[in-house]
Amino acid sequence: MCFDKLVLGKKRIAIQTIKMEALQILNKIIVINQILYSYYQNSILNLIMLLFKNIKGERVDPVNHTLEVIKNYPYAEIHIGTDSQNINKETHYTTVIAYRLGTRGVHYILSRSSKKIIRDMWTRLWKEAEYSIDVAEWMTQKITIKLEIDMDYNGDENFKSHKLISAAKGWANSLGYKVNVKPNNQIATRAADYHCK
Repeated sequence: MCFDKLVLGKKRIAIQTIKMEALQILNKIIVINQILYSYYQNSILNLIMLLFKNIKGERVDPVNHTLEVIKNYPYAEIHIGTDSQNINKETHYTTVIAYRLGTRGVHYILSRSSKKIIRDMWTRLWKEAEYSIDVAEWMTQKITIKLEIDMDYNGDENFKSHKLISAAKGWANSLGYKVNVKPNNQIATRAADYHCK
């Protein structure tokens, strides 16, 4: 009887040890997955950032380009905005970094991407906010600049996009960005709309 208890006790300890080791391995897997996901996200974002072009179709480094614009026009306002369109079986996104040069007009660079069609309007429109905020965050990590985010959502309650304003604008505001929605200051999203069609 005493021997049986000893064997059962050893089995319990062995099972608990195995459980602890399994939990430790699982925690290591979770940490590795988080690191890989973060690396993947940063790699994809850095790749997207390399794909900015001017209106002539020439590749432009957004950081160096922005620094050059600020050097030549220290009063320039910088706006970031994204628009999307469903065309055939794809959803096309265009993200624009626009530089308002006071009374000298607007200059911009853009990045285009396409995905398998996103039929759900809310998902497609939310992705516009994600792209704009991702670019703004990427830019402000690289250089110290003041940015505004233009969101292609309408302040008029009669438009469906109005429902996204509080969440998307709140998110961008919480990161320190001024947000412009229709009908106000749509500098970047107007250019994005033009190149999205």
